[in-house]
Formats: sequence, structure tokens, C-alpha cells
Amino acid sequence: MGDQSFVSQETRARVRGMVTPIALGAGKLGLTPNALTVIGFLISGAAAAAAAGQLWLAAAALVLFGGSFDMLDGGLARAQNRVTRFGAFLDSTLDRWGEGVVYIGIVAGASAAGFVVGAVLAAAAAVSSFQVSYTRAKAESLKLHGEVGIAPRAERLVLLTIGLVLAGLDGGVLPGARGQLWLSLGLGIILVTASITAVQRTLHVKTQLRNEEQGTK
Repeated sequence: MGDQSFVSQETRARVRGMVTPIALGAGKLGLTPNALTVIGFLISGAAAAAAAGQLWLAAAALVLFGGSFDMLDGGLARAQNRVTRFGAFLDSTLDRWGEGVVYIGIVAGASAAGFVVGAVLAAAAAVSSFQVSYTRAKAESLKLHGEVGIAPRAERLVLLTIGLVLAGLDGGVLPGARGQLWLSLGLGIILVTASITAVQRTLHVKTQLRNEEQGTK
């Protein structure tokens, strides 16, 4: 089972090439890869605060802006040959933490607007997203490949941004507003695709283990 995400490896490579000059510019300002990782996390916190305040367009912009730092820190680390094990650990840890914080903000904002369905979907999307990350981490702890599936983090951030933008443009999520539909749709797609991705990764690990067992017979 190969990489089946919505974004091809070729597109990812082109994006990384575009990001590298920006990352090097950040490095010239004295920022380290780990500093960029921390800044991205802090921006996620700001996105969560905006969502909690029902500022959906601001939350969308901050989610996308914060997510861009996930490319910048890795791009700078590779360009400066400063890829470290701790840097990888910090990046993964703060990525998960930041993603969770954003969903908490959405739960808070939806709840304050009386949009219970949105709050529940946000919580469910968060759980499924964490399972995507966990299955990969557990696979790698077993020295197996786990980075497969249709909805890794970048794709989930794009889906979330779209849902937040459409909700903000269509009246928010107050009772009777059509923004409720758009946010529900965005969160629902994340819930479904993240769940599928977790299953894909589980099956991928099972296949690798079966192949290993057959190879030792």
C-alpha cells in the first residue's frame, strides 16, 4: 500500500522546493528550525482563541498560517543540515498539540453558539486525527513504515481551513446560519477521512508484519 493521500509526492516535492527559499530567509533572520516549530504552535493557539471567539475567518487564516510553519521548520533544517532527532521529536509533539488545541477552540466556539453538533464533530475529528498520528508513531516504534493513507496532517489542515472559511463567510454557526452546514461538512470529512487513514495504516502494518513472518519461514 503506497501513499494514497490527496496530494501526490510530486506536488509535495514542488511545494518543498518553493518553501526552501522562504525557510532560508527565516534562517538569515536568526530563527532556528526549532524556533519555527514553536512559533507555529503559538499561532495554532491564536487560531484556537479565534475559533473560541467565533471569529471563523481569522481562525481559518491562522490555521493555514500556522500550518505553513510545519513546512518551514523542516525546510530550514534540511537546508542548513540541522536535522536532529530532538527537532523531529519536538516537531511531531507540537504538531499534535497544536492540532488538538485548535479543535478545542472550535468546540468552545461552537458550544458558545449553541451548535452542539459542531462541537461533537470537532471532538470526534480530533480523536480520529490523533489516531492517524498514533498509528504512524506506533508503526515506526516497531521499525515499520506507517506513513500511508488519504488524510495526513497537511490534508486535514486544508479541509479544516476550507470549513472554517465557508462557515465564516456564510453567517457563522449561530442558530439558523448556513455556516453550520459548512463547518459540519468540513469536520465530518475530516472525521471520515482520518478514520479511513487510521485503518489504512493499521492494515499496512499488518501486511508488513505478515510479510516479515513469511520471510522468516
